Amino acid sequence: QVQLVESGGGLVQVGGSLRLSCAVSGPTPGATAWFRQSPGKEREFVSSIRWFDGNMRYGDAVKGRFTISRDRAKKVVYLQMNTLKPEDTADYYCAATSRAWNSGSNYYSDHRQYDYWGQGTQVTVSS
Repeated sequence: QVQLVESGGGLVQVGGSLRLSCAVSGPTPGATAWFRQSPGKEREFVSSIRWFDGNMRYGDAVKGRFTISRDRAKKVVYLQMNTLKPEDTADYYCAATSRAWNSGSNYYSDHRQYDYWGQGTQVTVSS
């Protein structure tokens, strides 16, 4: 059973940076992703990383500003968030699946494909 624990959220000013962490326990997942959700909005794909080769994907809203990475020894996935905007304000969730799809698969950005979820961490970007 995979368990995920997020940390690193908080309050930051526009243009600032935060780094989220997702500690993974249990079997190493095939892929881990970050999603976010704010009140009244649907869950949005942020980024994903495939564990065996580090293949990464990003949502259009965060490309060029966010970077996902993983530490295989520590079994932690990081989300470095730079140049934060008010619209980045949301609860951020770490998700994992035992599966690993082809690089071009749309499954990575589909929250329904993930079996394990963390409790979420709140990010607030103030202007």
